[in-house]
Amino acid sequence: MSNAGARTTLPGWQHLQSLASSMKARHLRDFGDDAARAEQLSRRAGPVFLDISKQRVDADVMRALLALAASCGLGQSITDMMQGRLVNNTEQRAALHTALRRSATEAVYVDGHNIIPDIHASLDRMEYVVNRVHSQQWRGYSGRTISDVVNIGVGGSDLGPSMVSTALSEFTANSASALNFHYVSSIDGTQIADLLGTLNPKTTLFIISSKSFTTVDTLSNARTAWEWMLREQDDAQMMLRHHFIGISAQPDRMLQWGIPPENQIFLWDWVGGRFSLWSAIGLPVALQIGMPAFRELLAGANFMDRHFAETPFADNLPVLLGLIGVWNATFLDIRAHAVLPYDGRLGNFPAYLTQLEMESNGKSVTKEGQSLDYATCPVLWGEVGSNAQHAFYQLLHQGTQAVSSDFIAPVRRYHDRTHNQALIEQHQLALANCLAQSRVLMLGDAAIKDGKEAPDYRRYHGNQPSSTLLLDELNPYSLGALIALYEHKVFVMSVIWNINPFDQWGVELGKVMATGMLSALQSAHIPDVDASSAMLLREIIEKGGRFS
Repeated sequence: MSNAGARTTLPGWQHLQSLASSMKARHLRDFGDDAARAEQLSRRAGPVFLDISKQRVDADVMRALLALAASCGLGQSITDMMQGRLVNNTEQRAALHTALRRSATEAVYVDGHNIIPDIHASLDRMEYVVNRVHSQQWRGYSGRTISDVVNIGVGGSDLGPSMVSTALSEFTANSASALNFHYVSSIDGTQIADLLGTLNPKTTLFIISSKSFTTVDTLSNARTAWEWMLREQDDAQMMLRHHFIGISAQPDRMLQWGIPPENQIFLWDWVGGRFSLWSAIGLPVALQIGMPAFRELLAGANFMDRHFAETPFADNLPVLLGLIGVWNATFLDIRAHAVLPYDGRLGNFPAYLTQLEMESNGKSVTKEGQSLDYATCPVLWGEVGSNAQHAFYQLLHQGTQAVSSDFIAPVRRYHDRTHNQALIEQHQLALANCLAQSRVLMLGDAAIKDGKEAPDYRRYHGNQPSSTLLLDELNPYSLGALIALYEHKVFVMSVIWNINPFDQWGVELGKVMATGMLSALQSAHIPDVDASSAMLLREIIEKGGRFS
């Protein structure tokens, strides 16, 4: 495609616009009694069951969406990504997060080099570190065993590991049961300051995770941790050797910071931050759940990779979920999307997907740099569904704008704790609420079917589309599959929109500008900036004094 309008001139695109005009005049309750619809619009892949029958689609729309995917070259794009071609055109890189979960017998080449042995060497290095910590061979400078592991990162180096750590908290390895895990990301120092007051420097291990090893947020927190350690013991080399691990694509920068080579674990430029938890960035997860369970996480993701690459589009879960996303955002003009897990262990999953989707697809130009004339990524947010019911569901049910939703729940939980019937009943209550809320969002008042006319302020309009994803149960394998499903959904949407989902130039300029603002605060000199920023700088300097 050579220009921004090329997508919109496709016959399939124009056909979908026509179908969208017709669908906007219809209500989801029109489909509520179609017994065949649920079977036709649901699919399974391994541990994941997907139901899109509560979406505002019919057979004609689905056929048109699948045809559009073919005309946009989705099949070739999937092959290009999987085989390591330069799909990240603005940075001239491959995007090979899928290679991170491939078996050691496979081969993927980047610039003529098979990267699979490198990946498994890194995994082996992770396993070595995990085994040393779990066997209490890795000790602090005083000889005491490690009690606390602190991951210092931001963005993908924090959101992914912390999300998985919470989701799989029930799978903590026996050998890690005495360890406490903490995640620090905020640049203002609040997290690190509060945390350090609870830790013992003799027994704390810090992991500094930064692909570039230049990220200001991460290095500022790492410096604070380092200075805290030095107050305990001023032998810098000994403290670094016993209490700091670095994970980066820049070994020289890690070494310059002070991380000795034996405490470094490597990753690669083709690992995007928001796809990095499968790499050494996942070390804190591996320390918590153990390497066998971490490899199960990789295996679940690899299963979804193969499903994505090999399954016909009509039965392909990431393709279907991605096409529904395009249909809602671009053709039905639904600009907001809620992620609603009905399991507290997935409480951090909406925040993880916020970065994954909005940083990937929050773009307004094509891969060729032309301005788009259609909507791309919706605003995404979410919360554990049972909590959100008492918060923002009011807007979903009676607000003025359309919102699409994803409901996510494991079918089985507490089945290995049958002695605690109360917990089993609580899980059933969560599932019942999940099903009820999606039903009311679909049908509105028609879900009641009692024939009573409610006053306007009690009316439920319905017609809010949603998908439901059921996991057989939440475990490392199914979570890996679920995360990979969403990664590939994002890629599908990017191909249809003809955008690059693997760069994030939108986050760069603000970081550059912050350097000038910091200089102004430290020098108390107001630079030549806009009037609003100058006023705010003066206010901060006058009230706070110089920050040097």
